[in-house]
Amino acid sequence: MKKDGEMLLDTSTWIGVYMPLFVLFFIIWPQQQEAKRLILQKIKRRKGVGIMTNEIIKKYMGKYCKITTGSMGTAVAGKIRDVNENWIEVETKKGNELVNADFVQSIKIV
Repeated sequence: MKKDGEMLLDTSTWIGVYMPLFVLFFIIWPQQQEAKRLILQKIKRRKGVGIMTNEIIKKYMGKYCKITTGSMGTAVAGKIRDVNENWIEVETKKGNELVNADFVQSIKIV
């Protein structure tokens, strides 16, 4: 549309021009920043914690415990049989299971 020699943008043109910018600056970029922040936190937690975690877990070898991993609340219940590097071998009713010590959130001794 033209008005007094000026070219005005209609609604569809405004949406076509500004919608990608909106999506980029308010949706995609903040998500990438959050992902970078979470990765850095995970790296910081792993530094120096691996040895300490294994030492603490070795103290409870042979005892019945409940190991919780992951954000979904996955749990393994049984006796801790062995701890090697970052793996925990747990003897459960169904057999032996291996749990990655990097993802252990809590250990409850029962």
